Amino acid sequence: MRVAGATRLTVRARQGWGGQRKSIMIRRPVAVSARAGEGTQVPHIHGIVSGNQANVWELIKAGGWLMLPIILCSIMVLGLVGERLWALQRRRVIPRHLVAQTWHKIKSRSLDATQLRELRGNSSLGRVLAAGLVNMHHDRQVMMESIEDAGRHEAHRLERYLNTVGTIAAVSPLLGLLGTVIGMIKVFSTISSEGLGNAAALAGGISEALLTTAAGLVVAIPSLMAYRYLRGRVDELVVEMEQESIKLVEVVHGQRDREA
Repeated sequence: MRVAGATRLTVRARQGWGGQRKSIMIRRPVAVSARAGEGTQVPHIHGIVSGNQANVWELIKAGGWLMLPIILCSIMVLGLVGERLWALQRRRVIPRHLVAQTWHKIKSRSLDATQLRELRGNSSLGRVLAAGLVNMHHDRQVMMESIEDAGRHEAHRLERYLNTVGTIAAVSPLLGLLGTVIGMIKVFSTISSEGLGNAAALAGGISEALLTTAAGLVVAIPSLMAYRYLRGRVDELVVEMEQESIKLVEVVHGQRDREA
């Protein structure tokens, strides 16, 4: 690396009429050139950008301690979303022909306490129907109130863990932002203590800031998409349960064609 130096120039300087020559020193800047690997080392961020040699563990280490809660959030959201996808299957919530089967049992007078207990354990719709059938000998209003009360409980059951998924979707980018702030604090602390000469330390803080931000977004984006999908799925199932329950009430009280 060439640094700025001095260049000697010979100039004419007339002192009076003698015409004597005088050599003086004039300093002028000389172009500075630096080559990678010559004098200054190119920072290597713990082997992150090293072609195909980069691995997940190096990324986690470079991201700092905030990568741990982000990873925990990703594991939690995977488990919760998987459980909800399994639990919100239509055949588990609203079995096909359940209302028709229940009406045939009522018509054949085979619906007893044992049948009601089995109906409650069948599905969410079964629990709603069972709550109404307990009061089927009362007027329509009483039966509807029983169904609505059970429906609210089942809707709450279907929404289980959705708030947690939504919270993770909201918190993950904030954790990434916190990592960005911490990384930039480290960068400016390094600048204040060591100046701009320690490129490796500066690169380490910047890499921590960027990695935590990226990790937070990687967790937050799928989590938000899953939350929106599951929320819509629950709303759809609740509406269908309400429709099926109203069918049974109207059939029992003779307000609907019993073959419907």
